[in-house]
Amino acid sequence: MTVVKSPLPEPARQITFDALQGTLVDLLGLSLIGKQAHWNIVGPRFRSIHLQLDEVVTAARAYADTVAERAAALGLPPDGRPETIASAFTLPSPKDGWVRDEDVVQVIAESLGAAVTRLRERIAATEEADPVTQDLLIGITADLEKQRWMFEAENWPRES
Repeated sequence: MTVVKSPLPEPARQITFDALQGTLVDLLGLSLIGKQAHWNIVGPRFRSIHLQLDEVVTAARAYADTVAERAAALGLPPDGRPETIASAFTLPSPKDGWVRDEDVVQVIAESLGAAVTRLRERIAATEEADPVTQDLLIGITADLEKQRWMFEAENWPRES
């Protein structure tokens, strides 16, 4: 059943759906791992990183809503069900239990970096298929790159 008719032709519709759905999974997953790290971080930088994680979670949740609504507006049903996220999410995640502050910083920076890499691929894929979606993905990428930079700066210089 199609509730909203898509203005996109079929090939562009599928490319756009894949880009938006993949982004939705990554963003919802980022919000979950951000909260997991937020609850379990320990170490001398606990408070500052604890608060910084909330910024990532808030941004990821807001962008997830925007991405899902973009999909719906195009007649593409977004899927944010827990089982969908659990089966499709593959970004790096913190280990279970207490996690040292420097390890939280490293895994969140890696997760953000992986999400940005995927977003850049989706930006390229949607260039012709749907420039409006491409523009949305560009804005999200810029913010996640900023978040990644801020986390990477937390562990500088890194011990090898």
